[in-house]
This record gives sequence, C-alpha cells and structure tokens, in this order.
Amino acid sequence: MSIRAMRGATQLRADDRAEMVEAVIELLTELLARNSATTDDLVSVIFTSTSDLHTEFPAAAARTMGIGDVPLLCAQELHINGALPRVVRVMAHFETDLARRNVAHVYLRGAEILRQDLAQ
Repeated sequence: MSIRAMRGATQLRADDRAEMVEAVIELLTELLARNSATTDDLVSVIFTSTSDLHTEFPAAAARTMGIGDVPLLCAQELHINGALPRVVRVMAHFETDLARRNVAHVYLRGAEILRQDLAQ
C-alpha cells in the first residue's frame, strides 16, 4: 500500500454557497470513484480556490460528505491575470495499491482546460 495524490478542479458558475457544496461533493465523489477509493482511504485533502470565491470554504463543503476525521486545508490560489475564474482545486492524498501512473485526475465544469494532459 502506498500514499498517492490525486488532483482535480472544478469551476463554479457563480460565487454561491449551494453551488460550492454541490461542486466540491461532485469533484470528490468522482475522484474517489475513478480511483476505486473511499473516504476511509483519504489521508489528507488540500483545497485552493480563486480569490473571487467567498461564500463557503471548500473544506466545509467536503465535511458535508461525512469526512470528519480527515485533515482538510483551504488556501487561496495565486491571483494571476487571465486565470480561469471561480475555480476550486484539490489535491487529495490517499492510500492505494495503484501505481502513480494509474492515478486518475478529474477536472470538471470547464476546469478541464487547466490540465488537458491530466484530465481523464
């Protein structure tokens, strides 16, 4: 068993609490499913969000999935001119037997353009 990191991102249509919760749950659910993992396999999760998102912490959204014993951290993404707006990124560390090259990374809701080389 190894610890690997799975990456992903999602873009919100608006800075809206309900949409943040929905988008984060969708992203984490898809990351876990594509990597045949469960919330019990999670070691830690780091979220970043762009500076235009203010209505909810991505980690608070993740907690609604029942992830109460996993360390979660939020940070603000660098503000770069021309960057995609309203984006939540995630890097989740998890225990798995997958080889690093077989870890699936998930980009949703328009965020696919961020890492077309990783999006699956």
